[in-house]
Amino acid sequence: MNDFTQRGYAAVKARDPAVAAQWFEKALEENPEDAQAMTWLGQCLCSIGRHHEGCARLREGGLLLLKESQASKEIALVLEIIAQLQQWNDLTAALELGVQAVTINGAEFRGWQQLAATYAQLNKKTEALNAGRRALEIAPANTMMAVFVASLEADAGQNEVAKDRLEKVLRGTSNPREAYRAHKELARVLDKLGQYNRIFAHLRTAAKLAALVPEYSRQDFALLPKMLKANTAGFDRELLARWAKTAFPENTASPTFVIGFFRSGTTLTQEVLDAHPGVFVADEQGFVTAMQRELHQMDRSEASTADKLRKLDASGIAHLRDFYWNQVRGRFGDTVGQRHFVDKFTLNTVDLGLINCIFPDAKVIFVLRDPRDVCLSCLMQLMVPTPATVHLQSLEETARFYAQVMNWWMHIKPLLTLRFIEFRYEDAVEKFEPTFQQVFTFLGVSWDPAVANFHEHAARKAISTPSRGQVVQPLYSSSVARWRHFESEFKPVATILEPFVTAFGYEPF
Repeated sequence: MNDFTQRGYAAVKARDPAVAAQWFEKALEENPEDAQAMTWLGQCLCSIGRHHEGCARLREGGLLLLKESQASKEIALVLEIIAQLQQWNDLTAALELGVQAVTINGAEFRGWQQLAATYAQLNKKTEALNAGRRALEIAPANTMMAVFVASLEADAGQNEVAKDRLEKVLRGTSNPREAYRAHKELARVLDKLGQYNRIFAHLRTAAKLAALVPEYSRQDFALLPKMLKANTAGFDRELLARWAKTAFPENTASPTFVIGFFRSGTTLTQEVLDAHPGVFVADEQGFVTAMQRELHQMDRSEASTADKLRKLDASGIAHLRDFYWNQVRGRFGDTVGQRHFVDKFTLNTVDLGLINCIFPDAKVIFVLRDPRDVCLSCLMQLMVPTPATVHLQSLEETARFYAQVMNWWMHIKPLLTLRFIEFRYEDAVEKFEPTFQQVFTFLGVSWDPAVANFHEHAARKAISTPSRGQVVQPLYSSSVARWRHFESEFKPVATILEPFVTAFGYEPF
């Protein structure tokens, strides 16, 4: 370890990744084959928002470590790098390293586990299932792996096999985390098999178990409702219009935001737009959340987001716009180019007031779907635990959270100064071309018939949301009015959802 690397480590321990990155760069100038310095540089660059460069360095570090591991068969450090690449959503690099890692040492459980997860994210269903089964052969007692393999079997259309595996898991486990995941996955499999009368028993059991699973129980259940309440009280027409007539520099473009509610069709919209050669879509990247954190760094008072925005002058607005675009460049480098940039992050709905203030020249695409199908689909999905998804455990909780978010949308919609368009998922299914022609016209982008083959485009890329299995297929009408299989279950939440069913023009209960 040279002196530069030691100084880099010291800066990491001092929690100064920007300085650490400078030292690791110097270490690599002295020794370009230093795998550890390369890896640490990648980690530091990612942590300061330079994801595009950071992932490239992590990949290079992984390749160097793979060379070193040819003789020793020791791949643990490579697997750590793969985990980081998965975290930063560079699945192409994760796959490249993962395939080589299991070739060097095929007896390592984690190698096959990671490879299965990477293949699954990339919609390579057969490869994912094969890798998952290899992992399970190595660790047959690993219940969580058995549940994961069952989910891969279901994705591959092997629903009876998946059902049998999950039922076996549930007969043999008392662990709340394992049972929770198994019940959720089994509900999804039973839905595929058309065994609708069995589904809600598993969903109700899963909802009870969620309270015993630390990843869910430690989430801040009140965070999103508090934010929605504060936003409703804080954002008014005067604040939203404050910068509406500002002439921003031509080099500070404004994005388009695709928003709505979970499972409403935002991923479908993302993939149709991204299939156009003149459009670039960022998938669930959290740029607005980062911009809001920057606002709170600028003003460390206890004031609300709305009140902090009221205090900003033109330079503050310009800073936050620049901050946003620096985040985009850090994540994607120059790959966006001259294409129309679309930021798809479904629950940016909550931060729509912030978006309007900072980007009054932005455009918003709001995707609607029958509220009953939205809530059902949310309930059926196994989602990453967050302060938002913790509300999606029971049908009543899901309906109430949906109502809170959509009440906010209906409140702010007439106050917005930015341009927006709404469309219904069902219209896209039934009348694909005219519906999306309207959307592309709204964006100012010419229609390209190739977008009708969006599912082929989607199959060649990574998709972050649970919808990845659906959007690699042509549009299907079976996703419309699915709630009718469970009409009796919806009776207790009818009064919660009815106002939105009516407002959005759907057939009443």
